[in-house]
Formats: sequence, C-alpha cells, structure tokens
Amino acid sequence: MHKLAIYHLETLLWIARLGTFRAAAERLHTTQPAISARVREIEGQLGLAIFRREGRGVVLTARGRQLVQDCEPLLAGLESALLEAGNHAGAAGVVRIAAGEIATATCLPQFAGSVRKDLPGVTLHIDLDLTARMLQNLLAGTRDIAFLAGPVASPGLRTEPIGEVGLVWLASPAIASDRGLHGGIPIWSVGEHSPIHRVTCEGLQAAGLPVRAINTCNNVQTMLGIVASGAGAAVFPETMARGLIDSGDLVECHARPKSRIRFEVAVRSSESDPVVLELFRRASALSVT
Repeated sequence: MHKLAIYHLETLLWIARLGTFRAAAERLHTTQPAISARVREIEGQLGLAIFRREGRGVVLTARGRQLVQDCEPLLAGLESALLEAGNHAGAAGVVRIAAGEIATATCLPQFAGSVRKDLPGVTLHIDLDLTARMLQNLLAGTRDIAFLAGPVASPGLRTEPIGEVGLVWLASPAIASDRGLHGGIPIWSVGEHSPIHRVTCEGLQAAGLPVRAINTCNNVQTMLGIVASGAGAAVFPETMARGLIDSGDLVECHARPKSRIRFEVAVRSSESDPVVLELFRRASALSVT
C-alpha cells in the first residue's frame, strides 16, 4: 500500500485549484518547500509526474488530472462524514470571504458571530471588495464565499438569495429645502460599476436632469458623511442611512427609486470542501435588511 496520508491528497487538490505551490502553501498554512516536499513524496510513491511547470504556475499532467478527479470526492466524503458525526463541532480551517460594504454592515456581523459560537475551529478571513473583483476571485479559487449584489448569473457559481434593500435619495436638510436635485447641487455616487450608480443615473434622467459629472466615492460610509456635511445629494441604501435619517442629519430630497438591490451569497459550483459548504448553508439563511 502506498504510504500517502490525507494531507498529501489535500495538498494535491489545493495546488490543482489554486495553480501554484505558493498559493497552496498559504491556504494550508505551511511553507512552499513543505508543499514541494509533499509533491515529491506523492510522485515518488506513485512513480508518475503529477504536475508540470508552465510559466510561474503549474498544471496537472493527464494522469495527475485523473488522480485529482478520483481523489477529490473521496476526500470530501471523508471530511463530510467526520464533520457530520461530530455535528460539525470539529470543523476547522480558514475560510476566505469576500463581501461588499452593504452586506458587511448588515448581515455579516451576525454571520461571523454565529460561526465563532458554533464552529470555534473555523477562522474567517474577510475582505471588502467590489462585485466584479469578488466574482473574479471566487471563480479563481482565491476566495471561498462571496456576499455580493446580484443577480449573478454564472455557470461556475452556485448562489442563494439573502434579501434586498431599498434605496433613498438623501441630502442635508438645507440642501433638500433648496429645490432639491433641481437646485443644481453636486451629485455623489459609488463607482460606475455598482448598481447604485445605475440607479443614480436613472433617477436623474427620470427627473429630466442631465446625467452630468457625478462625484464618486468607493465607500458608502464616507459618502454619508460627505452628503450630511451639505456637499450634495446621493442615492443610499436605506439600511445604512437609518441612523442619520433618524437624527435628522439627512432627509429625503427626491422620490424613492423603484429599484432595489438584491443580495446573494455565492460559492463555486464545483466547491466540495465540507466546511465551506457548511458555512454557505448557514449564510444562505441570512437576511440583508
């Protein structure tokens, strides 16, 4: 019998997913020399070449590809059986999460708290990012789960809806009382690729106003402060602006957009890691409100 351990197979699968020894070493919390040693052990035991170098990365050989296809469901099944037997109490590992600012301000704290309570062996690495980059990183395997604005349609992803938020046009009381948007005030928005930017342009067009130069800020919280200071008006997710609305620092200055932003949680369609899938199941029960 070949003297290969589970960590050998895990190493093999993560190199195949991420494309480099270095990325696999980071994912498995070890060093690149240790990963190289494991690969040599696998190839020495099996008597075949599993990877070949291509540029800065590595690709599987034909026999290596077959080995990954055969081993991946076996390893996932073993991990899943062990976790189920312990009711996931023994779940461990690092799960990399990408999230937009709205999800981070609404449902993500609840999610992180429940993971800490129920799965103390799981470490979360959370990055705030834009939807386009989140999708790219998720499909590339450098992120495991993403909370993003949808709807998202990709054959490489599995998604679940987690709610939607309403939008409001807001300005300081002084700005809102001075003809609102028709007073020629500066307009602010998040980046051009965001759904909020699209709704902003639609609102200006519907009001018969030119879609003139729009000031942009890639952070909603910062933009709330800018608009509250009297520097203009903007479309905001109502859920993030409630505090400033309740305090009177911001007031509605235009008709509410009919559009709402839908949110989804996503993983790769091919994801087989039982810990990631358990967190995806938990995330699917969240609600962005």
